[in-house]
Amino acid sequence: MSRQFFGTDGVRGRVGIEPLTADFALRLANAAARSIGRDRGTVVIGKDTRLSGYMFESALEAGFVSAGFNALMTGPLPTPGIAFLTHKFGADLGVVISASHNRYFDNGIKFFDGSGAKLSDETEARIEELTLQGPITRDSAELGKAKRIDTAQVYYEEFLRDSFPAGMSLAGLKLVVDCAHGATYKIAPRVFSELGAEIIPIGCSPNGRNINDGCGSTQPALLQMTVKGVGADLGLALDGDGDRVVMVDHEGQLIDGDQLLYILAVGRQRDGQLKGPVVGTVMSNLGLERKLQSLGIEFMRSKVGDRYVLEMLRKYGGILGGESSGHILCLDKTTTGDGVISALEVLAEVKRTGRSLAELAAEMPRYPQRLINVTVSQKIDLESHAAIQLARKRAEDGLGDRGRIVLRASGTEPLIRVMVEGEQEAEVEQVAQDLAQQVVDLAGS
Repeated sequence: MSRQFFGTDGVRGRVGIEPLTADFALRLANAAARSIGRDRGTVVIGKDTRLSGYMFESALEAGFVSAGFNALMTGPLPTPGIAFLTHKFGADLGVVISASHNRYFDNGIKFFDGSGAKLSDETEARIEELTLQGPITRDSAELGKAKRIDTAQVYYEEFLRDSFPAGMSLAGLKLVVDCAHGATYKIAPRVFSELGAEIIPIGCSPNGRNINDGCGSTQPALLQMTVKGVGADLGLALDGDGDRVVMVDHEGQLIDGDQLLYILAVGRQRDGQLKGPVVGTVMSNLGLERKLQSLGIEFMRSKVGDRYVLEMLRKYGGILGGESSGHILCLDKTTTGDGVISALEVLAEVKRTGRSLAELAAEMPRYPQRLINVTVSQKIDLESHAAIQLARKRAEDGLGDRGRIVLRASGTEPLIRVMVEGEQEAEVEQVAQDLAQQVVDLAGS
C-alpha cells in the first residue's frame, strides 16, 4: 500500500522541511482524530528531548483540540511509555513526537491505537487521505481540552518495576546505563537503581540538541569503553525514545538485538513460557535462525520494521520477536518494543542462570554479514525488475546453503540495500561486492 507521508514507523524527516512542519503536524493531528469516526475522543501526547518537540507538541495539541479531542500531555516520556498510558487511560490514540535514534535536527510523529499497538497500514492511509483534505474546526462548544499529566512518569515507572519477577533483585550487579540524552534519562537509571543495581549513568544530560550524539544504541563505543573502565558487570544503551536497547558484556563486547532475542527465547522455552514462533526480520542474523531451529524453536522472518514483526506475532500466536537493532517485542509483558523492559528481561535471565551476559550470548553463533547501500537515480520496484532478480538468483545459486541474500529498497531514500550473509567472511564479502556492482550497472546510479 502506497503511503505519501508514513514510513515504517510514523512520519519522520528533517525539521522545517515538509512534512515535518508545525502546519503539517496540526493537519495530521486533526486528520488522526477524524479517522476514529467519532466527534469526541481522547489522545495521549508525549515526546522525547529534542528542541523541536515543543513546537510539534503545541501543533498537535491544536490539531486534536480543534477536532474535538481532549489531549493529555505527558511531556518527555519514552515511546513505550505512551503506548502503556494510552491503554491505561482508555484513550483512543497515543502520539509520540520523536525521530527515535536520529539526531536532533530530525523529528517524527508516530501513533498508537487504543490498545497501545502501532496503527495498521490501512489506518495510516486513511489518516493521510484526511490530512490532504485539510483540517476542520468544530463549534466552540464541541472543542476539546488539553491538560498536563504530571504523574505520567510515576505510572510508567511502576509498570516497569512490576514487570520484573517478584522477589528478584538486581543487587550485586554493577550496570552502566546509557540513555542517549533521550526520553529515558530520568526513568531508566531510577528503575534499575530501585531494583537494587549499582548504576553508572551516561547520556543522561539532554540539552535539546545532544540526543543520540555519540551515545545510545546506535553509537555504543562510549558505553563499551565505560563498562571496561569502571569494571561493570555489563552495560545497556537505549535509543532516543527508549524503544530499543543493545547491551555490552563485562569485556566491552557488543550484544545486539539478535543475541538478546536468543537469550530471551531460550529462557522462555526452558520455563515453558514460549508460545508460537519467534519472529525476526529479513535482516536477522542467520545464526539466530539456525540455533533456534536446532533447539526446536520455530523462527519466522517479517519485513523490516517492528510493526511487521508485531503483525506476524499476532497472526501466528507468538509472544517474542525483534530486530537486530535491539527493537524487541515481549508481548507477554507489553504491547510494543520497550528497551527498558527488554533489558530487565535479559537481566532476569542473568540472575536466574547465574551466568554472565557474555556466556549467555556466546551460545548463539553470529554469521558474517555485509551490507552495501547502492545509490540509484530514482526509486525502483525491485520485485518487477527482471534483470536484478536474475542477478540475485545467480548469486544465491553460487552461495548455496552456505548463506542467504537480501535485496531491499529503502523506504525513505533512493537506495537499494544489498545484504549478503554466510558462513565464510571472505565469500560473503566477494558475493556482496559482485552483486552490488551488478545492481549499480542494472539500476543506474
